Amino acid sequence: MTRASLDKQPHEVASMFDDVAERYDLTNDVLSLGQDRRWRKEVAKAVDARPAQKILDLAAGTGTSSLPFARTGAYVVPCDFSQGMLQVGKQRQPWLPYTAGDATRLPFKDGTFDAVTISFGLRNVQDTDAALREMQRVTRPGGRIVICEFSHPTWAPFRTVYTEYLMRALPPVARAVSSNPDAYVYLAESIRAWPDQPALAERLGKAGWSRVAWRNLSGGIVALHRGFKES
Repeated sequence: MTRASLDKQPHEVASMFDDVAERYDLTNDVLSLGQDRRWRKEVAKAVDARPAQKILDLAAGTGTSSLPFARTGAYVVPCDFSQGMLQVGKQRQPWLPYTAGDATRLPFKDGTFDAVTISFGLRNVQDTDAALREMQRVTRPGGRIVICEFSHPTWAPFRTVYTEYLMRALPPVARAVSSNPDAYVYLAESIRAWPDQPALAERLGKAGWSRVAWRNLSGGIVALHRGFKES
């Protein structure tokens, strides 16, 4: 299996990420022209982790996204359903408590975390709404969610150029730097098929999150969504 289909069968997506785990961080850096590092800094600011807080970092992959939270003194749990990603992460940061888990059936008790965050992984979950409800379940009252995900550029001419890049330029670039370039064809397709900013905000509200808001990064290529659990 070289790539997943857009019906997002969990075993297919997990296998795809297993295949690209070793060079995943490098490939993302190249394909985003280095912007992924800026986006992750914005996620860290939005999560606003504090010492002794418990942070769940979903779709954490190799744990790169978890490191900023750990540096604040928070207790961060990197969670992913790709065993290959977790194994590479454990080799690089053996002190992080890597946990295998499906976002739609999280292996944690109710109200465990002060904050739950997921970066560039929600669109790969088979049931987005179930995952949003699960994240709400494991968050304590007063806690927060931060989602960083590819979205829809707000300026129409740029949106056209961006779509052309995704479908035409991204696969050849991925072929040069990735161990599984076909996986990035799936990723491009999944980005194009993902709901826009207001639609995702509406789904957060329906899952029980309150005070939902979003902020565009890089002209809407990426959007940060945030919400709170009231009770």
